[in-house]
Amino acid sequence: MPDDILLIRVVGTPAPQGSKRPVRMGKGGRIGLVESSKAVAPWREAVRGETQRVILGVAGPWPPYSEPVAVYLSFFMARPAGHYRTGRYADQVRDSAPRYPGKYPDLDKLIRSTLDGLVTGRALTDDGLVVRLHVSEDYDVPLGKHRADATAPGVFITIERMS
Repeated sequence: MPDDILLIRVVGTPAPQGSKRPVRMGKGGRIGLVESSKAVAPWREAVRGETQRVILGVAGPWPPYSEPVAVYLSFFMARPAGHYRTGRYADQVRDSAPRYPGKYPDLDKLIRSTLDGLVTGRALTDDGLVVRLHVSEDYDVPLGKHRADATAPGVFITIERMS
């Protein structure tokens, strides 16, 4: 793998970086901020873990990017059960089902949680290094008998050094 491109595939349910809520920390009365979404920590951990797995699989040491990079994120979300037909056609998407997610979760919040996972996974020294960001959000393609192009929920990540 060339040292100017890193490819990562994270399988799981992408979770948005939610809002923070204030909580009183201990008896001293200090106020701290706690993540309001319970799903974001497992998602960031999945991104961190897969990033580490990919980096450790690269021949030779892989220092985190410390210069400007372009990041490409292709999110794939699971379709709700109501998008599918019933009975013997239960594996087919209804004609009335939307083609794109276009609702919750917000794409900008998915970006934030995923970039945080890349930083903790040591792909980047800081998410402020991202100077180009290309993002898409689509529904997954369920694994079926005739689907060679099937994808599971998650994200494809490409990080490219800007030289």
